[in-house]
Amino acid sequence: MADRPAGGLFQSLTRLVATLVGLAQTRLELLTTELQEEIQRAAELLLWTFVALLAAGTGVIFVGATIIIAFWDGPRLLAAILVTLAFLAIAAIALFIVRGKLRRKTRLLEATRAELARDRADLEAQL
Repeated sequence: MADRPAGGLFQSLTRLVATLVGLAQTRLELLTTELQEEIQRAAELLLWTFVALLAAGTGVIFVGATIIIAFWDGPRLLAAILVTLAFLAIAAIALFIVRGKLRRKTRLLEATRAELARDRADLEAQL
């Protein structure tokens, strides 16, 4: 009879450890998924920021070219103005995209934190 309670206790501890290991594995998988999403988000923000800066820089160059061309006669002025406006519009659109993405920023590892809080509440309820 003395072996039975010890065996039952050992089985209970084994199940508890297996459950905790399973929870830890799930949370680590969620953590890595969230980190990958954050890396992708940061890379996308950097890309759009680069596009905005490149278009703005090109727009500034064309503003300078437009001023020079403004002293010449003919339709070259209209063409230079339209090209300048196009690049400035691209820069503005890219900046609005970056701004929107920054506003939608989520808290780092939000889902992992929520799952850990639920796990903690469940464990506290069982005790």
